[in-house]
Amino acid sequence: MTDIRTIRDTLSTNDEVLALAQAGAPEGVWVRAEQQRGGRGRQGRTWVSPPGNLYASVLVRLQPHDPPAPSLALVAAVAVAEAVEAFGATAQIKWPNDLLVDGAKLSGILLERADGAVVVGIGVNLAHHPEDIDRPATSLAAALGHAPDPDAFITALAESFARWLYRWRAEGLAPIRARWLEKAHPIGTALTARLPDGSSLEGLFDGLDAMGALRLRLADGQVHVIHAADVFLIRD
Repeated sequence: MTDIRTIRDTLSTNDEVLALAQAGAPEGVWVRAEQQRGGRGRQGRTWVSPPGNLYASVLVRLQPHDPPAPSLALVAAVAVAEAVEAFGATAQIKWPNDLLVDGAKLSGILLERADGAVVVGIGVNLAHHPEDIDRPATSLAAALGHAPDPDAFITALAESFARWLYRWRAEGLAPIRARWLEKAHPIGTALTARLPDGSSLEGLFDGLDAMGALRLRLADGQVHVIHAADVFLIRD
């Protein structure tokens, strides 16, 4: 049975689950907060966390023969996309860990590791979305005309995540990578990749390599494999 623990307020659900991991909690425990005061995204960004959205984290305990831990971001993205579909919307995955609806950001995923544990943090804009960020954002309320109940949404998400985590562990990364590609923007989509050193590359989406890294086909035909970057869709 899925262990979902709901709390009213916290600094961060990732912090809550990291503490549970250090206390010996088993794999599969989820924490959902009604609101966060210090939610965080990738590269130290703040994740705005008003009541009504989903803020949740789950604990994964790594085993010796698991695929690479960073590929849990692919597992989470596929699970979130399926949960969104269960409520009537279609989400598109954008590497490395964003989900979009109609080109606007709906959800983000943050992985944090502590020894042999990985905490997978997931934020989904159910009722609200920020207006003052550097890229378009949306919510399921905006897309569907109503906001799903956070308790119902996390139940669907936890079931999907458990199913794909089992396949990740039993079958390896290949089926997760294949499903991720089915949900992603099409091969040939024009992208800008902003690299950690501040430089940028433009090219066409060429899928993922076997380990889940981004393949970007440059104008000269060469394929650049990217392991870390902020990626933006290029609009006409």
